[in-house]
Amino acid sequence: MDRVTITRTITVAALLLTFAAVAGAQEYVAPSVEVSDQKVKKDGKVFYSHVVQERQTLYSISKAYNVTQDEIYQANPGLKESGLKKNSIIMIPAQSEAPVEVEAQTPQQHDAVTVQESVSATVQKIHIVRWYETLKDIADKYNVSESAVIAANNLKEGKIKNRQKLIIPTNEYAKEITPVQAEEEEENMDLETAFDRNEKQEEDTAAEHISKKHIQATVLLPLKATGSTSSKSNMDFYSGVLIAAREMGESGIDIDMSVYDIANGSYGATKSELESSDIVFGPVAAEDITRIYAVAPGIKALISPLDPKAEQLCGTYRTMIHAPAPRMAQYKDIAQWVKEDLRPGDKVIVISEKEARKGDEGRILRAAIDSAYIEYTPFAYSILEGRKIQEPLEANMTLMGTNRVIVASESEAFVNDVVRNLNLTIHNKFNVVLYAPAKIRTFETIEIENFHNTNLHASLTYYIDYENADAKQFIKKYRALFNTEPTQFAFQGYDVAKYFLGLCAKYGESWMQHTDVTAMLQSTFDLHPSGNGGYSNRGIRRIIYGPEYSVSIF
Repeated sequence: MDRVTITRTITVAALLLTFAAVAGAQEYVAPSVEVSDQKVKKDGKVFYSHVVQERQTLYSISKAYNVTQDEIYQANPGLKESGLKKNSIIMIPAQSEAPVEVEAQTPQQHDAVTVQESVSATVQKIHIVRWYETLKDIADKYNVSESAVIAANNLKEGKIKNRQKLIIPTNEYAKEITPVQAEEEEENMDLETAFDRNEKQEEDTAAEHISKKHIQATVLLPLKATGSTSSKSNMDFYSGVLIAAREMGESGIDIDMSVYDIANGSYGATKSELESSDIVFGPVAAEDITRIYAVAPGIKALISPLDPKAEQLCGTYRTMIHAPAPRMAQYKDIAQWVKEDLRPGDKVIVISEKEARKGDEGRILRAAIDSAYIEYTPFAYSILEGRKIQEPLEANMTLMGTNRVIVASESEAFVNDVVRNLNLTIHNKFNVVLYAPAKIRTFETIEIENFHNTNLHASLTYYIDYENADAKQFIKKYRALFNTEPTQFAFQGYDVAKYFLGLCAKYGESWMQHTDVTAMLQSTFDLHPSGNGGYSNRGIRRIIYGPEYSVSIF
């Protein structure tokens, strides 16, 4: 048994928020409603722009603003039918005795109101700031100016912080202000039911939101540390985990980490240690995960870090989380992406290889497209027909709109031939957008120039933006500590450890109920329940190969 025990007890000021008045609360406290300082004009009338927060009700909002519920309904057509939704924006009539006092505001505040009105005081949606984003990133994403975002949110010195909610102004809907559909919808319900439910949620939340400053973690990896050759990918993963744990320690979170090399088939860790750990990272192989649960069925949380085949076990073990997004998640995202992009006059063409083998991934991709109910034109040919295929392919395409093409094949030779033919159709003035999963980027026979020519839209489970400031910082730390360059496995180890340890530190024992969509350095985590068991990641990164060798990340 080879064991390395790492205990980090760094008493730096705590990074995470402490949820005040949580422990020991005996009485229900109604959800607080903070009166917005954002005022806008519509049809000559002044309104507050209020962002609906979790557990707020129409009753509590109306009391805070000193208006009736009917007045709110009148200002927001359709609200009575749709109900309140978290993060949606509703207009609250400003009282006549309290008009907008532009003259009494500071120059900065006056400018904020002026800029808001210059974009017709409209709000398209709420953006929740992610830890790696800058104000410029957000402005570019929504095609608005940084100054407009600053003004819409009255940002001092243009500074933003992680998980801050930003109002995104837009000119596109300048004629009318309507509530925005939130990313996380709640069921429609009458207000009395909502109020009763919110009371219970508030009480439950008070009991659950207890942050954790000391985390016990166990790492089980086949490192082969004592053999003549080590497992480089697993060692790289472990190195990324160490950097994440180090950063957590520097932020005031104590990480007590026990690491076991299980390459020789012995797990080393006892049942008691496994079941007392807040998080267990590993094992990698599906059969080892099954054996670990047989030994310690009471594991609180087991993170399957690397093996895509292990995802099938999530439906069996309720405390298991599969970190890598499966290939099917890519396929479903491709279908959804095409559906989102589709415009009148466009045509969807799915190209597949004749007589593809039974287990071909292309068949699974076509099934995902069918399940999205997208109308498309199937086009199949064999690679031997490749030189004669351009004319019949163009006969199935449109010159009026965009030809959105999906290649349903995992054969490098066939995909390469399809891309070659698409480039010929582009030369003949056909507008083409190619959609494909991550594997296309591994085909060495396809020139990168052809990705840009076909405006490739790729759905990926992993992608590292090396221009990102946080990615650059990680690379510097990795070089300094290990005197080498980080691989994809090192990034994965960092992402997995930082994300899950961070959730555990923030939410304590209940962290598995509070996962949200989060983009890390190379992975995006979007956890979904898997049958009656644990959770499977569905996080996908979209990248677009644009003109002049540009690559955009979404």
